[in-house]
Amino acid sequence: MMTKTAIVTGAAGNLGRAVVKKLVENNYKIIGTVQKKKTGNISPPNFEEAELDLLNEESCQKLVGEIIAKNKSIDVAVLTAGGFKMGDIAETKTNDVARQYQLNFETAYNIARPVFVQMLKQNSGRIFLVGSRAGLDVTQAEGVTSYAFSKSLLFRLAELMNAEAKKKNVVISVIVPSTIDTPENRESMPDADFSTWVSPSEIAGVIQYYASAEAAALREPMIKIYNTA
Repeated sequence: MMTKTAIVTGAAGNLGRAVVKKLVENNYKIIGTVQKKKTGNISPPNFEEAELDLLNEESCQKLVGEIIAKNKSIDVAVLTAGGFKMGDIAETKTNDVARQYQLNFETAYNIARPVFVQMLKQNSGRIFLVGSRAGLDVTQAEGVTSYAFSKSLLFRLAELMNAEAKKKNVVISVIVPSTIDTPENRESMPDADFSTWVSPSEIAGVIQYYASAEAAALREPMIKIYNTA
């Protein structure tokens, strides 16, 4: 089986770690971006940590260029990095909106753009953005104004990129999970029914499938992973 190359942003997070694990199990070489390098459980040549400021556009462009020079292609990009903030409209100031825009849109766009350009050149590739129900459906956005606004932009980005890639074997999908079952979410919502949530490993499995040869004919721009929530 030929080794494919993938970029995973937010590789130290709950979802990022699960995606790295799943892709490594399926013979991918992973470049995982982190804010600060640390020794991981997965050793080279399957996994490589890259310390990167995702808000620095030039640094993101440089890293993508280095990956292309070394590996000749980028097959998959899974952009899990992001942030969250509570607050309804009365509580949300423009600086809150700007910060969430940076954390959820700029961090994705700064990697997605150069990766997308490369995938168009090689006529193949899959990019996965991580949206949210609040960003997709305004009825789910109560109390998370700036977060929902920033996540909604990822859907528009996917639409624009897919329009440009219409005749190419390049697909940009937005993963839309319900509540993700993480230690942090369990701590903040101790009375919730955890059985209705989706685990990071389940989400990673869906991503791996949509990136696989078996799913090559699918051009699904939105992938809802809600479990029974």
